[in-house]
Amino acid sequence: MDNNDILIRLRYALDIKDQDMIEIFKLGGVDVTKEEVLKILTRSDEFYDEEDDYDEEAQSEEHIKCTNSMLESFLNGFITFKRGPQELKPGQPNKPDRSIKNQSSVNNVMLKKVKIALKLTNEDVIDILDEAGVKITKGELSALLRKEGHKNYKQFGDQYARNFLKGLTIKYRG
Repeated sequence: MDNNDILIRLRYALDIKDQDMIEIFKLGGVDVTKEEVLKILTRSDEFYDEEDDYDEEAQSEEHIKCTNSMLESFLNGFITFKRGPQELKPGQPNKPDRSIKNQSSVNNVMLKKVKIALKLTNEDVIDILDEAGVKITKGELSALLRKEGHKNYKQFGDQYARNFLKGLTIKYRG
């Protein structure tokens, strides 16, 4: 699952409008236009089979790849959008350090930041995953929420991420 797919599924699950997407990106420090948001919210070339008829050049012009930095900016903006701006403490840096260090940590960071933005408790996350048919214990969830490099850190795989976003869809869209 790539970053564009995460944004597409998150937008659908939480019914985020185009104008709100622009605002969320802006709150995260990325200025995008409505046209750019629509290009980000299209599936990448890898989702098309070789048998499908499509013009490869036209497809690449109609698609903007969402980088890890863009996704993290969106998630940071989403937290601000949902919870309001955080007041800085003396000596605290303006911009937070990047949490997404590599492609394997994207899903874990997405889980943490969506959990924060929506004010979800651990029980809420367990219930959301349960809605999608995934059973997970508090201990397993704790391992998923740990910082990468911690001895008990566990990677939040694509299948878990898909099911989490599916559970959000069921919870917020019915």
